[in-house]
Amino acid sequence: MAERLLRMDMHSHTRASYDCLCPPERVLETARARGIDRLVVTDHNEIHAALELHRMDPERILVGEEVKTREGADIIGILLTERIPRDTPARETCERIRAQGGVVYVPHPFDTRRSGGGGLLDEIADLVDVVEAHNARTWKRGVNLRGEKWALDHGKLLGAGSDSHSLGEMGRAWMEVPPFESTREGLLGALRAGRVAGRGVSSPLVAVASTYAKVHKRMGLGRR
Repeated sequence: MAERLLRMDMHSHTRASYDCLCPPERVLETARARGIDRLVVTDHNEIHAALELHRMDPERILVGEEVKTREGADIIGILLTERIPRDTPARETCERIRAQGGVVYVPHPFDTRRSGGGGLLDEIADLVDVVEAHNARTWKRGVNLRGEKWALDHGKLLGAGSDSHSLGEMGRAWMEVPPFESTREGLLGALRAGRVAGRGVSSPLVAVASTYAKVHKRMGLGRR
């Protein structure tokens, strides 16, 4: 009998992010309900909610962080145990991810609307493990494909994620991978054997939800 493949959404947020209001427990409930076997929780500059969810469901939840580097570009660390501070230089961010036994994942690299790190890719190429080939919140035609092409040209692994900031977005983009242990080599091996299977796109209207979340929190109405 063929081994069942797993559905993995590699980019998601909870209310620990400044632009999201999703309670962590609802994020986990939604992942379970939608058949997302592995969910990487990648809050902006925070890991406490991801750690909480990992304790609740250690097999399903992978701890990540979307770090805003000193250069202004976003870099995601996966399989983290310690938070990496905002404004850490990009190269140091990658080194600190690797030092934790983590995986360096560059999200939406050529989406200049959302802090894409495409301009830094050549400088940090030796430390990059995975490049986001499909982000469901990247709407401009061809931008995802630029990231995928760079990855393939440079021998990097491909990743995909919904970049969900609301529950309705979760699972719109995903990887199909074989079962793996939640270690650096386990995850890299699964991605090497996997494929980008979900290339859905969220409505541009989801940006309204993120804007609302930011305003809500600035007014002191949202809980972190």
